[in-house]
Amino acid sequence: MKRSTTIGSNIENYYRLHAGVYDRSRWAFLFGRRAIVRLAGEHVRPSRVLEVGCGTGYNLELLQQLFPHAELHGLDLSADMLGIARRRLGDRVRLWQHRYDRPITACHQQPGYDLILASYALSMFNPGWVAAIDAMRQDLAPGGSIAVVDFHDSRSRLFRDWMAMNHVRMEGHLLVHLQQRLQQQALQMRSAYAGLWRYCLYIGNSS
Repeated sequence: MKRSTTIGSNIENYYRLHAGVYDRSRWAFLFGRRAIVRLAGEHVRPSRVLEVGCGTGYNLELLQQLFPHAELHGLDLSADMLGIARRRLGDRVRLWQHRYDRPITACHQQPGYDLILASYALSMFNPGWVAAIDAMRQDLAPGGSIAVVDFHDSRSRLFRDWMAMNHVRMEGHLLVHLQQRLQQQALQMRSAYAGLWRYCLYIGNSS
């Protein structure tokens, strides 16, 4: 079995266990989700939006409120998380279940997106984050933006190791690659729990 397939199965199993309590527990860790949606709204008024790793649909609900006339799509690897998202969003959003390792516009014959959001998803794509960022770039419509909020780094080796046990890599690698591959429009670096870790809010485009 390929390593990426094994990791994908591990992630699915992880969220099968956590899906039912995800929204009640992640408020204490996943900071900046509302902020990244607001920040994206300062840079683009999208007609088509894609969220990569949409989970239970929390961010898609925020996006729908901010961009009520936009066409919204989401994808996630976990069927259990998507089941919650469908109950939350109804038929307002189109959802797909699969890995994001190639452009969605090609495999689902969709036009490009004006805004692509990845909220605490890329740090869990190990391996796969490079392919995901490349796919996001290819899925953008001309003039579109990519918005990312995610863990950045931590000075605590024990905390980094604990997060790795929960499939999260936080070594500052995402921001470096985003800045190399995109034209930066906005960047905010924030601290959590008196500096236990840092997370970043990033907006960029491919122009």
